[in-house]
Amino acid sequence: MSLAMIDAREWQNLFDLETGQKRADDSPIVSMVSQVLDNNPYPGDIDEKANQWVSKTALDLIERYDPGLVCLSYVQQFFANRYFDHPKPEKHRMFCAAMTEALQFIETSGYTPVIVGTGGMVPLQGDIDLSGLDGLAISSNWSARYCGVHSPSSADMVFLKSLKSKGLIERIISKEEWINLFASVQTDLDRAEDEGLMPDFLVVSTQGFAFKTMGTTLRKPVNVPENNFKIPVYTPLGRIEDLRQIKSLIRSNLGHHKIALILVEGVGQEYFPGNSFLCGNGPGWFCNEPGDAFYLTLSTGKYQPFAYPAGYRYFDQDVENIRFPFSGYMTNIPENTLALDHAVKSIAVGNRSIFMHMVFGVDIAVECFARNLFNQGCMAVIHNKDK
Repeated sequence: MSLAMIDAREWQNLFDLETGQKRADDSPIVSMVSQVLDNNPYPGDIDEKANQWVSKTALDLIERYDPGLVCLSYVQQFFANRYFDHPKPEKHRMFCAAMTEALQFIETSGYTPVIVGTGGMVPLQGDIDLSGLDGLAISSNWSARYCGVHSPSSADMVFLKSLKSKGLIERIISKEEWINLFASVQTDLDRAEDEGLMPDFLVVSTQGFAFKTMGTTLRKPVNVPENNFKIPVYTPLGRIEDLRQIKSLIRSNLGHHKIALILVEGVGQEYFPGNSFLCGNGPGWFCNEPGDAFYLTLSTGKYQPFAYPAGYRYFDQDVENIRFPFSGYMTNIPENTLALDHAVKSIAVGNRSIFMHMVFGVDIAVECFARNLFNQGCMAVIHNKDK
């Protein structure tokens, strides 16, 4: 049973991660994690000290737990630039500060780095409003490039093609074409359990545009991810050509290195050390945006486009059977992830909520407990108490 500990500053409570039911546990590891949360209050997603919180919390856990694998995400600069407009020098300073923080963590901890950037960002050029379709268009607040369209009418298809002719849409992909793209490069593709939840068509925006649909009703972005078909990597462990190779690179070196996998979101190669290199971030016309597909591909070593496919009908799932109430839209713990079932002790810390405790398979995860930039405290998840 995985335990979730929520720290709202005035109180801490312990829950069963899967059911959300309260639990009591006075084991040493639970007490240790409780102290870490108490020592490291989260300053907020866009606070200048948010990335420092990641480093400080991770170093606190390292001192107490001595993990061989550390997974970190530094995301303050991504949040701060996605939803707020800053002068160009200030943007530059934020991205430099994120990389400096990552490198400082490596110097302080002594861990061997594998630093991965999700790629740069560009200003929003405009919205693509698909809210008036006869069919159902679904995108996400965290996606700009992809939108799913369910049961489009003939008039809908004419409208979408007109947007393509105007240069707002890059391509319109059928479900079959979408599946075939990934099947052609990965024969052991994990297919969606219910492909009926997937959209009939995937609409791909031109770089700089974002969709306005069901699911995008919160904050309007100011900047969106570039089409990052290549992403920067910095590590002394060797070169890789593809995001999927990071898992094997790390696991093959854990026997003789303590390794820190560090993700810096919104950061392109210009902010990386000079001996960094680029690796592939998706097949063909598809590139992973910062989000579940990116994190899952990196951690499992396989493309995972159908785990939570863009534009899927998440609201059609049986609410009575949905598990993991503290894990957002993620409804199960992924298999074959980076640290899962590995003998080496492992932790994850980040200001990316949900992914830290669900995606890496680590023993202990600590993350911000924030939704849509509203700070509600910290959450720790203990998956393994026996190492």
